[in-house]
Amino acid sequence: MVSRKELFESCRSDMESADIDTARFDTLCMFQDVLKETVPMLRPDETVPDEAEETLRNMTKRRCQGEPLQYILGEWEFYGLPFKVGEGVLIPRPDTETLVDQVIDICRERGLSSPRIADLCSGSGCIAVALKKQLPEAEIWAVEISDKAYGYLCENTALNGTDIHTVKADVLKKETAGMFSGLDIIVSNPPYLTSEEMNDLQREVACEPGLALFGGSDGLGFYRAISQLWRRSLKNDGVIAFEFGMDQHDQVASILSDSGFSCPKIRRDTQGIIRTVSAVKSSTEPQYIDNTV
Repeated sequence: MVSRKELFESCRSDMESADIDTARFDTLCMFQDVLKETVPMLRPDETVPDEAEETLRNMTKRRCQGEPLQYILGEWEFYGLPFKVGEGVLIPRPDTETLVDQVIDICRERGLSSPRIADLCSGSGCIAVALKKQLPEAEIWAVEISDKAYGYLCENTALNGTDIHTVKADVLKKETAGMFSGLDIIVSNPPYLTSEEMNDLQREVACEPGLALFGGSDGLGFYRAISQLWRRSLKNDGVIAFEFGMDQHDQVASILSDSGFSCPKIRRDTQGIIRTVSAVKSSTEPQYIDNTV
């Protein structure tokens, strides 16, 4: 049998040879997962059981082939909560916690203790679940179209013990928006990559579902559609909040203005990048032009 130190260095070396920039971190995460220890290298000379060694070497092989670490582990943390992830669902990212923070602040500023919230393009359910944990009296709907992602959404609401209404439907359909009324807040981290960006994905990101990444030729199709189709689902003075990609803030703010929203407030993520925006439903009905992706 091999020692922990020997196996760790072997796995790390294999990943570095495969150009994995985060080889040491990834190796540590896999050791923590398999050995069920927070500090697995505290006893470097301890031998690794054969079954655990085989599992770790298989995980290393998958990582070397470009599979995301999160898929290999099968679970990832978001907002301090566990979320099951795997092929077919977008991996929760720290940037998206900015959107959760902004919605929570909106509720606090408005004195909303039991807001009605719809999370569109919910994916793993990370936004909806995090909001429910912070706003236990809120009534939250999570809408997702993908069969695989919807499965993870349901699993994660149960895993975290949250009572959320899950809806399998297309947020780009008028019929779906028509199912909702009197919402205080609409929140969404929709697909926002452009055609050009889809052709130049990192190999790990390329493993994630295109349905959750591609936002139309200019990356803004979902923002146009959601802003227009779902406006009437909001209460008067209701709020819509979006996450978007780098340097898309001006375009998204313009879309919101054209769709009948005002008072945009942007927020930066932990890296200082403008990441989210919220806007208030205005009283004037806009003239819709196009709501297709």
